[in-house]
Amino acid sequence: MANQTSGNGGNEVKRSLKTRHLSMIALGGSIGTGLFVASGSAISTAGPGGGLLAYVALGIMVYFLMTSLGEMATNMPVSGSFATYSTKYVDPALGFAMGWNYWFNWAITLAVDISTAALVMKFWLPNVPGWIWSTLILFLIFMINALTVKAFGETEYWMAMIKVVTVVIFLIVGFATIFGIMGGHAVGLSNFTYKKAPFVGGVPAILSVFVVAGFSFQGTELVGITAGESATPEKSVPKAINQVFWRILLFYILAIFVIACLIPYTSPKLLGSSASDIAISPFTLVFERAGLAAAASVMNAVILTSVISAANSGMYASSRMLYSLALDDFAPKYFEHTTKHGVPLRAQVATTIVGAIAFITSITGPEVYSWLIAASGLTGFIAWVGIAISHFRFRRAFVKQGHQLSELKYHAKWFPFGPILAFVLCILVIIGQNPSAFVRFDWKQIGVTYLSVPLFFILFFWYKIKYRTHVIPLDEVDVSPHKRQEDVDDN
Repeated sequence: MANQTSGNGGNEVKRSLKTRHLSMIALGGSIGTGLFVASGSAISTAGPGGGLLAYVALGIMVYFLMTSLGEMATNMPVSGSFATYSTKYVDPALGFAMGWNYWFNWAITLAVDISTAALVMKFWLPNVPGWIWSTLILFLIFMINALTVKAFGETEYWMAMIKVVTVVIFLIVGFATIFGIMGGHAVGLSNFTYKKAPFVGGVPAILSVFVVAGFSFQGTELVGITAGESATPEKSVPKAINQVFWRILLFYILAIFVIACLIPYTSPKLLGSSASDIAISPFTLVFERAGLAAAASVMNAVILTSVISAANSGMYASSRMLYSLALDDFAPKYFEHTTKHGVPLRAQVATTIVGAIAFITSITGPEVYSWLIAASGLTGFIAWVGIAISHFRFRRAFVKQGHQLSELKYHAKWFPFGPILAFVLCILVIIGQNPSAFVRFDWKQIGVTYLSVPLFFILFFWYKIKYRTHVIPLDEVDVSPHKRQEDVDDN
């Protein structure tokens, strides 16, 4: 496998991302429309208590998942991240399926995000055709990623900062409204005991909110991919992971608590779940209740930032994954080439073409587009399952081969509880996507919901049968740390 180090072109990426970039990329990946819009539907479904419980449980699981990824990423910081770890620590067929699955997911998500950005722009300029905005945003994202990895890092840093500042202001305004400092009388915790609250619908409702919460946290695994271009991964990755846990706890849990306090779970306005529902975003409703007249317009700008940030991350993640697949001989060698600035431009162009074709189908063939989205729907959770399995095998192999945990630059606590919890909850979330479709034998709905699962297994078994791969015995797993050619000081 080629070294992913600083270089002058060829097939090497550059280690230019600093700790602040990684921290904000990991955090920005988890704060988006899932929090700004879809969080309302979680409270509506399971009540204030049920919604909070689901997000707390998923937040804890995501933390353990991140520590698992962190242990592997500090030992072997490469752009392929968990696909490479699946190849080295489990079975090459798993790495092949994970890599292609993840690349496809982000390429399709790129199309979804540029379509969503056009929807958001309609709030201000309803008469301008959406495809114009989508094309402009796709071009902008392509150019940012084509420059240098530092250009991507800086862009993500400032866009994530906008989201973080928005949440902080929301929390201040929200608590001021709860205590009656803004927006009239104090409401306190009255909505937590309103009608059937705090828990509505029991365990099934909480499990269904797990799905919403799971999608909200998608993107946190990006820190594993960025580790391959971090100046000091052994310092940056653990710091980013530890900060993300507390920030997720602070931002998500407190934000949902504020929404639950101020808006009763019976409010029909909580049912908005997409960026086109911005006027009824829980954030907008809370700001309006506090007397901030421009709330909808401000939140629309923040959500536009979130969507562009998600598309930017998608372009980065997918191009790095395709580049890594080429390095591991899972994709044509053509894609392992990088520019003199360390950007895998060919992989980026291929991703852009797939994203653009998917976007065109959203206009010309909506049914094809819906199936493409379905095919990528559960890929993030499949990636999380792969991370849990890879870490479980890595740690067991590491110990079996006589190594001490003190040799690791960072080691996940509470092993094996962390990866086992992540594995079980992710499988639960995957199954819980649409269980009623199985009860009704609605095969079209089953296909639309679960399409990414059989696609993953097709990739896995095709590679396994063709190349006769097997699960690597623990004593043969290569747990040696990734060799770095230089150690760049982190500023």
